[in-house]
Amino acid sequence: MGADRVFAYGAAAGLLGDLVLGDPRRGHPVAAFGRAAGAVERVLWRDHRGRGALHTLVCAGGAVALGAAAARAARGSRGASVALTAATTFCVVGGTSLAREARAIGRALDAGDVAAARARLPHLCGRDPQSLDADGIARAVVESVAENTSDAVVGALVWGAVAGVPGLVGFRAVNTLDAMVGHKSPRHRRFGWASARLDDVAGWPGARLTAVLAAVCGDRPRDALRAWRADAALHPSPNAGPVEASFAGALGVRLGGTLSYGGRVEHRPVLNGAGRPVATGDIDRAVRLSRRVGVAALGVAVSGRLLADRVLTGHRTTTKGRRA
Repeated sequence: MGADRVFAYGAAAGLLGDLVLGDPRRGHPVAAFGRAAGAVERVLWRDHRGRGALHTLVCAGGAVALGAAAARAARGSRGASVALTAATTFCVVGGTSLAREARAIGRALDAGDVAAARARLPHLCGRDPQSLDADGIARAVVESVAENTSDAVVGALVWGAVAGVPGLVGFRAVNTLDAMVGHKSPRHRRFGWASARLDDVAGWPGARLTAVLAAVCGDRPRDALRAWRADAALHPSPNAGPVEASFAGALGVRLGGTLSYGGRVEHRPVLNGAGRPVATGDIDRAVRLSRRVGVAALGVAVSGRLLADRVLTGHRTTTKGRRA
């Protein structure tokens, strides 16, 4: 069994495991990585970009090295390699937990319990919930579902297809570091710069694939593509922009506008201005679209890995024939 099939079987099993089980409530490896990264930060922190770059190198590089060592140890057994890929995929993707949190907030809003929805919102995103009414909460949830479809599912599958287990682990490590230190708080404005920039680079291909698949899998493909072309570049994030704009067009809603993070108010451009305001029912629609995008991304990642391995195998065969 080649590396292409190992990834295909392992990634499919891992994504299925996430769909059925969701994230483990205790002992999650990503949480363990976060604690380790926090400990390294306490040792290395200085208000300096160089120290932040060292923190990123130690944490992300260490995670990739561990993933590579595990993959090398399992290489002698096809079953072990598939099992390792499946377990790693299961640990790094988070589509089911994303859907559960989003739908829990949607149920609270449907019941008219805005206070309960505000209490759950920090589980999903970093917005200031007290500044949001019911419609603002619904919009924040839809935007978070869109962005995290790329960060928690598609991006990981893309890097898994490119680099196997080290790619899966590395992408999740970089994404987690960005969430921890990659924001513009006084403590992390300089220290988190390297993590934020690396996350932008690592997230670039997954974000574009997510935007394409949202258009393909949604009910309004032309509107999704139009919103992506017209509005994505207006967003301050190079990766959230395409994803949120495409989701907005696919769902026929309007995203963006004024929001608050950590007491800091931001006035973001409107995405898909021709759409209607987000309603509570759009949360479930966004979750269903996210599910379809995740499954489609698995198909694209597996197909891309199979094709790349066949091309490389053919190239090696041709090269050997010429030498002979």
